Amino acid sequence: VQLVESGGGLVQPGGSLRLSCAASGFTFSRYVMSWYRQVPGKERRLVASITSSGNRSDVADSMKGRFTISRDNAKNTMYLQMNNLKPEDTAVYYCYRLLGDYWGQGTQVTVSS
Repeated sequence: VQLVESGGGLVQPGGSLRLSCAASGFTFSRYVMSWYRQVPGKERRLVASITSSGNRSDVADSMKGRFTISRDNAKNTMYLQMNNLKPEDTAVYYCYRLLGDYWGQGTQVTVSS
């Protein structure tokens, strides 16, 4: 199982980023997937999850209306569209598969002017 995040970077407050998680080594379309984030010194926190088919998803309350999770099972890829970013969104964002407890290496998102 391999999960590889990309798309992080430095963005100004109010800006947007789209993160990608490329999955390999398993049948991606069979698994619920999630995004987590972590700031130094704190635990990883759930950002959003999406069902295996992509027909249902959920986003943490503090990010609802700004973040959207999606997936393309034909491309074995999950996405996190982040809009109206705030400095408090600065974190390392991780792709996660619950079944088997698999994590990606993370991608840094920094929101700063």
